[in-house]
Amino acid sequence: MIGIVDYNAGNIKSVERALNFLKADYVLSKNPKDLEKADKLVFPGVGEAAYAMDQLKKTGFDLFLKDWAQAQKPLIGVCLGSQIIFDWSEEGDVECLGLLHGKVKHFESVYKNSGIQSSLKIPHMGWNNLQYVNGSSPLFDGVDKNSDFYFVHSYLIQPDDETIVKAYADYGVKVPACVSQGSITAFQFHPEKSGKAGLRILKNYLNS
Repeated sequence: MIGIVDYNAGNIKSVERALNFLKADYVLSKNPKDLEKADKLVFPGVGEAAYAMDQLKKTGFDLFLKDWAQAQKPLIGVCLGSQIIFDWSEEGDVECLGLLHGKVKHFESVYKNSGIQSSLKIPHMGWNNLQYVNGSSPLFDGVDKNSDFYFVHSYLIQPDDETIVKAYADYGVKVPACVSQGSITAFQFHPEKSGKAGLRILKNYLNS
C-alpha cells in the first residue's frame, strides 16, 4: 500500500489522479499514524519551503519522515518534496529534513556562483528532457531517453554528493532532476503531470 503525505503543501489531487489511473492501493492522510502501515511513501509538495517545514513540524510528519528514512523504507519526493528532504533551503533560509545531504538554492544564486548570465525565465516552467547519469535509476526503466517531463520550480537541489544525481535537465545550468540514495528517490519534475513517461515512473515505483 502507498501512503501519500498530506501536510497542506502538496500537489495532492494530481498525485491521487495518477495513482487512481494506475489502480494503486493508497491511503492519503494528514496524520502520520495512518501511514505507519504503508509499504511505500509519496512525499509531494508545491509552494514555499519555510511554510512546508512549518506544516511538517505541526503535523509531526517531520519526525515521521526521519524515522521512515532511518528504517530504509521506500520514499519518493516530488517537486518541493524533492527539495526539503535536503539539509537547508535558501527559500526562507530554513533548515529542512536532512534525509539527504545538500542545499537548495535559487536559480539566480546558482547562475551567479557559476559565472553565468542567463536570460531564461524563472521559474523554470514547462517541459524539459533529461540526461541520465551515474547509472540512472531503475524507476526510469521503460522510459524513452528523449522523454519530456513537466517542471515548475525556482529553486534547485545542490547535493553534497553529485553521484546521487541520476538525471539532469538543462536550464542554463545542470538541474538535478532525479536524485537517489538508499531507499529515497526524488524528482524535481512532476511525474504525475508528465503523461505516459511520468506514469511509467510511478508504475515502476508501485512494482518495485
